[in-house]
Amino acid sequence: MIQKKRQTKETDIDLSLRIAGEGKSTISTKVGFLDHMLESFAKHAQIDLTVTCDGDIHIDDHHSVEDIGIVLGQALREAIYPIEKVERFGSATVVMDEAAVTCDLDLSNRPFLVYDVPVSGKIGSFDTELAEEFFRAVVFNAGITAHIVMVRGKNKHHIIEAAFKSLAVALRRALAHNDRAGVPSTKGVL
Repeated sequence: MIQKKRQTKETDIDLSLRIAGEGKSTISTKVGFLDHMLESFAKHAQIDLTVTCDGDIHIDDHHSVEDIGIVLGQALREAIYPIEKVERFGSATVVMDEAAVTCDLDLSNRPFLVYDVPVSGKIGSFDTELAEEFFRAVVFNAGITAHIVMVRGKNKHHIIEAAFKSLAVALRRALAHNDRAGVPSTKGVL
């Protein structure tokens, strides 16, 4: 179990994560849509995740969403590296009704994000632009290369939820145990 804490003038976050979990989660961020997305992420990545956040949501949700992404990314980095005996690469397309979003990722220890999910506006009170901020914070702090691309969709909720789920499933597949892989790189280290 990896445990992380981050306390700033804007947020106070406690997070625990178990990579080889059962998809159980206890999430309380005070950002309702993000709670729903993190519960979905944990379930489909099959990780156990606990997150509490007390943030300055009286201003807006930005600091909470971004800082949770930072802490989640840090916990993932600690749980993943040094990397050995896993697939390393993962890919998933998740459909939700009319929406389809693909995530291709590499546990490369070289962070990069391609985010091509052209959605704007709000889902309830959640600014959809915060999804990209969250994903960027996660992958840059985790050392993951991820390409999250919308294939099609109209409903903002379906599109963003498919993005979270596609990242979760791709991560689960990349972390799949493979005894023959050793260190899955011709460099011998990641």
